[in-house]
Amino acid sequence: MAEPHPHTTPGTGAVAPADARTHRETLGHFASGVVVVTAHTSSGPVGFTCQSFASLSLDPPLVSFAVARTSRTWPLIRDTSAFCVNVLAREQEALSTAFARSGGDRFRQVSWTPGHRGTPSLDGACAWIGCDLAHEYEGGDHTIVVGRVVSLRADPARDPLVFHRGRYRALARPEGPPEDGGPRPRPRPTSACSPEGPNHLVRRQHEAG
Repeated sequence: MAEPHPHTTPGTGAVAPADARTHRETLGHFASGVVVVTAHTSSGPVGFTCQSFASLSLDPPLVSFAVARTSRTWPLIRDTSAFCVNVLAREQEALSTAFARSGGDRFRQVSWTPGHRGTPSLDGACAWIGCDLAHEYEGGDHTIVVGRVVSLRADPARDPLVFHRGRYRALARPEGPPEDGGPRPRPRPTSACSPEGPNHLVRRQHEAG
């Protein structure tokens, strides 16, 4: 009888947690949007790319995201007690990559307008969620942040940026005629997230945040 895969639970075919790479690659099968969390400090605007954003509650209105405990940007945002979650649009791949990298001026040549308590609302995003910091919780090597939503704005004409298995993806259009009877738009091609390799966005948001 063949020996089971060293990371497989016998009789189930399920791969047990093995290492950070396996964990990252497996969870990369979950498609997500991409956001940039921003704030305005006494030294200027700051922000970082994040995929772990989620709606948490409607009453009260809460959202959450997770940031690496090694982050150098999050303490700056925490001190302001306010932030904006910018939901990136399909055309903002370069912006996502820029805010995921360590070092440098992430706001160089980035257009934005002040939102809730001066937090940067990035031009061209498809939604902006202004928040006050509500809670922080330990989550292993990350901090789970909960924000209370105080302002909302969206541009329904824009498609969101989607990330899946180390690549940016286009939203799939449903088959069949559109409900309004108009022509069905052709799907946009996918593109690699960066020459740095698969899942770099997941890795960099944890390391650089």
